[in-house]
Amino acid sequence: MNVSELRPWGIGLLLALAACVVLPLALPSYWIYLAIAAMVSSVLMQSFGVIVGRAGVMSLCQMSFAAIGAWVVLWLNLEDAPGGFLLWLVLGGLAAVPVGVAIGLPALRIRGVNLAVVTLGFGVSTDIVLNANQFPGTSEFKSLQRPALFESDQGYFVLAVIVFVLIAIGLALFNRTRLGRSWTELRHSEQAAAAHGISVARSKLAAFAISAFVAGIAGGLMVGQLSSVVSSNFAMMQSVAMFAVAVLIGPHHPEGAIMGGIFGAVMATLLDTVGLPQDVGGILFGVAAIFALRSGFSQTDFTRTRKREKDARALLTRERPPVPDLPPPPPAGDGRGDRLAVRGLTVRFGEVVALDGVDLTVPERGVVGLIGPNGAGKSTLISAVTGFLAGYQGAVELDGKAIDRDSPSVRARRGLRRTFQTTAIAPELTQYEYLMISAGRRLGRGEAEALLKFFGCPPGDVPVSIIDAGTRRLLDVAAAIAARPRVALLDEPAAGQSLDESMEFGRRLAEVPDRFGVSVLLVEHDMQLVRAACEQVTVLDFGHVIASGPTHDVLENPAVRDAYLGTADVPLLDTAPVQP
Repeated sequence: MNVSELRPWGIGLLLALAACVVLPLALPSYWIYLAIAAMVSSVLMQSFGVIVGRAGVMSLCQMSFAAIGAWVVLWLNLEDAPGGFLLWLVLGGLAAVPVGVAIGLPALRIRGVNLAVVTLGFGVSTDIVLNANQFPGTSEFKSLQRPALFESDQGYFVLAVIVFVLIAIGLALFNRTRLGRSWTELRHSEQAAAAHGISVARSKLAAFAISAFVAGIAGGLMVGQLSSVVSSNFAMMQSVAMFAVAVLIGPHHPEGAIMGGIFGAVMATLLDTVGLPQDVGGILFGVAAIFALRSGFSQTDFTRTRKREKDARALLTRERPPVPDLPPPPPAGDGRGDRLAVRGLTVRFGEVVALDGVDLTVPERGVVGLIGPNGAGKSTLISAVTGFLAGYQGAVELDGKAIDRDSPSVRARRGLRRTFQTTAIAPELTQYEYLMISAGRRLGRGEAEALLKFFGCPPGDVPVSIIDAGTRRLLDVAAAIAARPRVALLDEPAAGQSLDESMEFGRRLAEVPDRFGVSVLLVEHDMQLVRAACEQVTVLDFGHVIASGPTHDVLENPAVRDAYLGTADVPLLDTAPVQP
């Protein structure tokens, strides 16, 4: 962490310390009780921060995970298990993990509202079980005794703050790992995440597991707050209300979790004070959550993104500091092999044959163009080769090894990266953070800045939210190259570029194999760009290869002219469209 990243943490820890010292002394007993409830709710909000805020999954059963944690703590208390309350808290969280993974399994196939229904069903089932079975110790009238050090309400408030801070630090450290970073991209595009070598299944299950662990600890803390709990403390509608708060505020940041916890704990008291029904709070949060879902931004996301944009605009006004040279590419092979080989690739959609026996090779350290009229099958070929389109016939080999049975994320990790015609980059990320997610390896600041400068992107601290669509496409290309794959498949990366920008990009693209050791398959409609960047070109028309060979020869081929222009008498390059 650099100094700028440490500063907010220093302020946050000082505020937590001040809260532990000042609030217990300054507040009356009832407000101390509410403060404890707020901190317990804040811990629970952190579980929503993982699954809803980070991973973008609509989970409506977090209170059920909390109930599991509470159940385990009370059972261990009834059995007088060794270790004491603090150990029981952790065990309660761990007990919720396998249940979280089991609930997360449907998320591998369904998402959105359908997944929300599944999690809601689990919440309803938990309600039925809890209503039919009392919590351990209820019939024996054995309540939980707090640890001696935290026996008073003031002391227990301090414990709740400590637990919150420890979880916040743990999640912050985890978010700096590749798996933690993957959640942000997963929320915006599962396809883009898979294209960057991220296992979507592992990321989703990890999010459910960690969120269940945090919720289980929150349930145990609730037991310590109340000494004993009943089923109504974990009602399914509690999960729905907390979900609305989570969507509105954004609890994947510590300040958002605290705000959500305070609202959740104090809202009922405030409504009672002003004489309004309790249902009004649910209605207000529900309406606000709908607006937050429509905008795609929580309040804390919005605030942080606006601050980043302000800082970035100030950065753009300054002269860009010198950046180090790019590291040398990996050693080349003997130069005779093909990095990528496609043999007899055939794709059918019912009776429609999108690709029919297509053969294509991309040599080591070469740039090959793939062109053809709209509907020729170019994007279909990229999707099949990278594993996003299953059920094709033929063979795909990378460095001579078959990869037909591999998933998209496995193919990406083996060295086959792609971009999409439509970018799906999380706007709250900086360019450097996006490169870190995509690279799948340790990427130094200097290398990242050099890579961005090479492709004509702004400095790495500039957030994605303020760069234009054309620059986002260049960023996508930089992200694909940052991973140093064997082959990068670029699907119309120059869309939105002017003629001069397109030509500069073509010259840069031609340098990629020697600078980075990456072979390139380029899909483009701009023939001037194809001529500037590509050594060889393959042309598709209605799923068939109609020409393949050196770029100039192919572009002068009468069959290619006829496919593009409907006549073989007009030179293709002279009529290539100039993009705005």
